[in-house]
Amino acid sequence: MPPETTAADTPAADQIDLAGTPSLEWILRLLRIDTTSRNSNLEVIHLLAAELRAHGVEPVLVPNEEGTKANLLATFPAADGSTTGGVVLSGHTDVVPVDGQDWASEPFVPEVRDGRLYGRGTCDMKGFVGSVAARIGQLADTPLREPVHLAFSYDEEVGCVGAISLVDEIVRRGLRPRACIVGEPTSMRVIRGHKALTMVHVTLHGVAAHSSRTPYGVNAIEYAAHLVRFVRAVADEFRATGPFDEHYDVPFTTATVNQIEGGIAVNTVPAECTLTFEFRAVAAVDVDATVERFRAEAARIEDLMREENPDARVEVSIGAHAPGLETDADAEVIEMVTELGGLPSTEKVAYGTEAGLFQRAGIPTVVCGPGDIAQAHAPDEFVELDQIDRCDSLLDSLLTHLRAEPSA
Repeated sequence: MPPETTAADTPAADQIDLAGTPSLEWILRLLRIDTTSRNSNLEVIHLLAAELRAHGVEPVLVPNEEGTKANLLATFPAADGSTTGGVVLSGHTDVVPVDGQDWASEPFVPEVRDGRLYGRGTCDMKGFVGSVAARIGQLADTPLREPVHLAFSYDEEVGCVGAISLVDEIVRRGLRPRACIVGEPTSMRVIRGHKALTMVHVTLHGVAAHSSRTPYGVNAIEYAAHLVRFVRAVADEFRATGPFDEHYDVPFTTATVNQIEGGIAVNTVPAECTLTFEFRAVAAVDVDATVERFRAEAARIEDLMREENPDARVEVSIGAHAPGLETDADAEVIEMVTELGGLPSTEKVAYGTEAGLFQRAGIPTVVCGPGDIAQAHAPDEFVELDQIDRCDSLLDSLLTHLRAEPSA
C-alpha cells in the first residue's frame, strides 16, 4: 500500500489558506496525485480507504482484471445497523490527460488565484470527491436514520468503464439505495437528464499493393471514407428530423467521426484504416437499433471490398457505452437535493456521466456538483472556491437531513 499523502507534504499547501474552505485540504491531497486514466488510481483509492478504516469503516475494493485500478464502495450503516436503502454519493477518481495543453501553472501542483483553485481534476471531479472525503469522520460519528454509501470509480473518462462493476457490486450486495448524487460539475444545479454515449471502433482490412498497381489492391482508406460519409448522413438526419428534446442545448442526437488513421506510405495502397466515431442519443432514440444501423452499413461496405478481393474484411466493436439519464421531473431525489441546496433546473446536459448506470440499476439519480463543465478537460482547469463552499453546504445539509432523531 502506498504511503499516505498529507497536506503537509504538498508544497502548494503552504500558499493556500486551508481554513477558508473545510474541504480544501482533502482536495489538495487528491489533486497532487496524477490519476490520468492511463495511470493507476490505486494511490487515491488507498488514501481514501485508509481514511475510512481510521473511522471504523471497512471499504470494498472492486479491482479491474489486471489489479492496477479499483473502485471503492463504502457503507455507513444507519443507527439501527441497517445497510439497505439510503443515499449514494458517487464520483470518479480518474482525470483526462494534459498532453499538448498550455498551462499557466503545473497541472498537478494546485494553486489558488483570484478565488479559483487551479489544477487537473479541480472541476472534473476531485472537488466533489474531496468534499465527500472531508466528511468521512462526520459520517462515521453521526447517528444516521438511513445509510450513506460512497461509490468512487476508475476509468470514467474512457467510457464509464469502472462504474459498471461498481454498480454491479451495489446490486449484488442488495443495498438498494433510494437516491444517488453523482457529483460531476453542474455549477451545483440539479440535473435530471443526459444523453447516452456510444463509441464505435471500426477497422477496415484491405489489400496492400504498389500504388502503380492499384487494381491489385483494396484501398482501406477509400472505403473508410464511405463510412465517414454515412455517419455524417445519419447525424444530419437526426438534426433535421429528430426526435428532439428541448431541455438540451443541442436538442437532437449527434454523431461524429473523431479519429481516423490509415496508410503507411504515399506510394502504397493502404491495407488498413481504423476509425472511431461516437453518437450521443436523446432518450427517444433506440440506441441498440442505431448501433445495428451502423453495423449494417459496415457490412455493406465489407461486401463491396470483397468484390475486389475476398480477403478484405471489416471489424466493428463497441469501445464504450454509457446509458443516458432520464429521471422523472417529480422524482423524490430531485426534490431532496434541491431542498438540500442544489439549484433547481429543468436543463439536461449533453455530456455523459455514470449516472445512467445507477438509474439503470433502479437507483433514482441526479447529477449535481461543483464547477462548470466548460472548465473540464481544458488547460488551466479550475473550480471557483465558492462552488466548493456550496458543495460543502449541500453535504452538511445532507448529514443534518439524515441524522437520526434521539430515541425517547
